[in-house]
Amino acid sequence: MISPPALADVLDLPDAVLPAPASERLRSVLPALPDGPGWRRLPALLALLAGLNADAEMIEAAIVDAAGGAAAGCKALPAPPGVAALLEGLAAESRVRALHAEQAQGRDPEGLRRLLLAMSQDLRVVPVLLARHLVRLRHAVAMEAADAVELARLTRDIHAPLANRLGIWQLKWELEDLAFRVLEPEAYRRIARLLDDKRRDREGYIEVFKRELGAALAANGIEADIAGRPKHIYSIWRKMQKKNLPFEGLYDLRAVRVLVGETAQCYAVLGLVHAQWMPVPGEFDDYIARPKANDYRSLHTCVVGPGGKIVEVQIRTREMHAHAELGVAAHWRYKEGGTGDAALERKVAWMRRLLDAAHEENDAGLRADLDQELTEDRVYALSPKGEVIDLPAGATPLDFAYRVHTDIGHRCRGAKVNGRIVPLDHKLCTGERVEILTGKIDEPRRDWLLPGNRFLASPRSREKVRAWFRKLDRERNQQAGREILEREFKRMAWGETELSTVLPRFHVGTIEELWIQVALGETGPSQVVRALNDARRAAAPELPPPAASGGSLPARACDGARPGVSVAGVDNLLVHVARCCQPLPGEPVLGYLTRSRGLSMHRADCPALKRMAAADPDRLLPVDWGDAGVRQEVEIVLCAIDRKWLLRDVGNLIAQEGVQMNAIRSAPRSRDGRIRFHIALQVRDFEQLSQLLGKLAALPGVAEARRG
Repeated sequence: MISPPALADVLDLPDAVLPAPASERLRSVLPALPDGPGWRRLPALLALLAGLNADAEMIEAAIVDAAGGAAAGCKALPAPPGVAALLEGLAAESRVRALHAEQAQGRDPEGLRRLLLAMSQDLRVVPVLLARHLVRLRHAVAMEAADAVELARLTRDIHAPLANRLGIWQLKWELEDLAFRVLEPEAYRRIARLLDDKRRDREGYIEVFKRELGAALAANGIEADIAGRPKHIYSIWRKMQKKNLPFEGLYDLRAVRVLVGETAQCYAVLGLVHAQWMPVPGEFDDYIARPKANDYRSLHTCVVGPGGKIVEVQIRTREMHAHAELGVAAHWRYKEGGTGDAALERKVAWMRRLLDAAHEENDAGLRADLDQELTEDRVYALSPKGEVIDLPAGATPLDFAYRVHTDIGHRCRGAKVNGRIVPLDHKLCTGERVEILTGKIDEPRRDWLLPGNRFLASPRSREKVRAWFRKLDRERNQQAGREILEREFKRMAWGETELSTVLPRFHVGTIEELWIQVALGETGPSQVVRALNDARRAAAPELPPPAASGGSLPARACDGARPGVSVAGVDNLLVHVARCCQPLPGEPVLGYLTRSRGLSMHRADCPALKRMAAADPDRLLPVDWGDAGVRQEVEIVLCAIDRKWLLRDVGNLIAQEGVQMNAIRSAPRSRDGRIRFHIALQVRDFEQLSQLLGKLAALPGVAEARRG
């Protein structure tokens, strides 16, 4: 049991670190808990947590865990919800350790890292876990060899990568070095010996370099802190392996760090360093303009210092340095007055999602859940300045632009994701850095609102676009809606259309009002096409069935039979689809009895059918698609600017829509760089073709996609 003196030594902490109510709770409960090895290591753990700016709940959870283990603490202590959540996360680590021990060579460390975070509902548990693990690792030399190796493997696979991703460098370096000492003792001792042999000369050289640099900065009125940067054995070994270099060939064995007050001063210092000493080509990295994935920011350069020796110089602001050392742990503390920093809270939430945290899983499914696809309903993207933008799942660069500012969205003309130009309907992923390319004209495009184009996933973004177009005068919106529908009718190879028949379906009284709905994106052109098609089918002429004396075709199987097509109520007759109009299931059709090829099936509005029916109306027969279930061939025409990967993009989209492509031919390229393709497809029905044409028309460079 924990003795009163030992208890007093630990709980004698300032109120800012451990408030009085928490101290009283601990004094009443801790004496009943066992005095284990965790308790004896508690002072070292508390020292680490203090360096990580741990808040009072993190300190309280660490003390309870050290006293009796997190599981015992949960049962014995009437802890506040925050402390209870931390204790649950600390207890969950034992399950991850057990799974790691079962895995041969840690075959799925990424899955285990995700699992550890999935079971940590409060992200604050991660620094406590890392600090607790580091204290254990410091005592690895006193363990059995097998236990020490397993602890070091766990560090290498789970804890050190987590510390790296969260940017908690002061834990990361020591975790890596101690694990390396256990797993590769010979390599560790060799590099440590090489560092010790040259230490005195290296430290003397760094002092000379610091004095010269300090004098140059002072002469230019720049106040800065200059310090030598300690070298870590594991990072040296890894760099030697990665670059296949000997110890003496490493540039950064001699290194200094310069801390200044403002970002602009970082670049001023860089200019002075490069003016004073010759920079080494290819050894400059600007992590301020392009931060690392964990938001690490700094300038790195190498120069030829005094005596021709290479020196690495890191330059950053003091704020950047605090973040580099503490990572997300710099954000646990609240501002004075008890008000949380919402921006920092969002950033912490983004970091959790960046690590693919999933929902907590049941014990029985832990192993299977390691392979489960983890999904989130939000996407957290980064602006060029590193600001976190919270978006719905499926969001595009255009959604990102409207989330930043409405005017940015209206002026958006392109986007870069992680430095690469992408289409505006690109689906963003958490952690991607987005740069919006804007034009001078503040005018969104109407096709952003078309349902099939998928430019906007956020209802808020769509409403901002609609609001812009609502401000236009009524006549311009009517004209725009009319042009959109005319393009859609041309795409489906329709002639004149009677829109008045479908007005009630869209709850409007005039065709002009329907045009405005289409212009504002409230009604999609494909919806109008479907409504018109339904109206045409309902209005198809009622033809009398053929006389029983032989008017119906004999039922016989042949190459031209259309399964499921019914003529005069009889199935599986010799029926041919007319090549002139290529009707599809879902469209109103009529049959025309030919003299030698059976029944030719046409669209009800086919001009050729109208001419033949005018000459011999008795040959018209009623036809019904029934449940055909057979794909029909149709030709489409695609006109586009010839570009790289055009055919690949077209083919991929057709395949994604489940449509079979039978043939493709192209006409010679025109003078303006356009090329025309005629593509033979097999589609399920009219609806599938309509959707496919809309998506093809939205591909970059495609000027027209229509029925042949």
